[in-house]
Amino acid sequence: MTRNVTIRDIAREAGVSISTVSRALNGQVPVAPDKRQRVLDATRRLGYEPNAAAQGLVRGRTMTVGVLTQDIASPFYSEVSRGIDAGLAGSGYQPIFVNGHWEIQDEAAAITALTRRQVDAVIVLGGRLDARQLRDLHARVPLVVVGRQVPGLDDACLSVDNVQGAFLATTHLIQLGHRRIAHVAGIPSQRDAVDRLEGYRLALAEAGVPFDPALVFEGNFNEASGIQAVEHWLGRAAQFSAVFAANDQMAYGVGLGLYRRGMRVPEDVSLVGFDDLPASQFTLPPLTTVHHPAREMGELAARHLLARLNDPGAPAELPQLPITLSVRESVRFARSP
Repeated sequence: MTRNVTIRDIAREAGVSISTVSRALNGQVPVAPDKRQRVLDATRRLGYEPNAAAQGLVRGRTMTVGVLTQDIASPFYSEVSRGIDAGLAGSGYQPIFVNGHWEIQDEAAAITALTRRQVDAVIVLGGRLDARQLRDLHARVPLVVVGRQVPGLDDACLSVDNVQGAFLATTHLIQLGHRRIAHVAGIPSQRDAVDRLEGYRLALAEAGVPFDPALVFEGNFNEASGIQAVEHWLGRAAQFSAVFAANDQMAYGVGLGLYRRGMRVPEDVSLVGFDDLPASQFTLPPLTTVHHPAREMGELAARHLLARLNDPGAPAELPQLPITLSVRESVRFARSP
């Protein structure tokens, strides 16, 4: 078994004291250049790997950023996480990911686990923690909340206008002549689902199209609920020529549900999603969807925290990113009556 190299070994190899080695490696106290170089040369020769935790204690930092996600397997949160990883690249900071499962108890337990590890900052992706809990967390560590607007934390929230995104999607279908537009909504306890339903209703109202609650199906943001929505509507002989799903995953399920019933997208039913996941460019047909800059949000959140950590007095304002519609082949003009 190979013995771990210690600073005592480095001191012996470099011909300096143990305290000199410690000062040279920690960089907290000046060391004569020649001695510092001898220490660095010795560490390379001996293959010394510093203890990151010990170095963090000396510096007062752990060089870690905690990330509370909701579903590690989610394609959307995966994109945000990729952005966070890219934003931290080269900084020396490493992300620690924990899963909240959209349950307040699990989210609170995950935050406790992160703070016990003394992470230097926290990124919260969505979730159901209330404003008080998030404000308390923000008082202890630098924080960015992605995908939510939290009262009292305006300078720590990064989100898009979900109402406007849903309005764009629904209006696009209306402009193509669709009047019977069904909607697969998300979980009603989640703000983005509520906002997307609101945007859908606003677009209908502005165009003078009556809102029909029978055309709204409550999904859960997973593919299976898109299939269930189609079965629900067709089982009740609902008439619709287009579907707006509150995220791409449910839109994928809608497409599969229609296919199993012998209906084609977009020839029989036009279909629009929300998020613009990478896979949406490669569905058959490619999916028209609201572009949600998930990766950009993750990268911006990480860089914002790095700026705060390096300069606590730096400006803290986060922008609201623009939202657009990616038009592809899953929509077409409505057929004439």
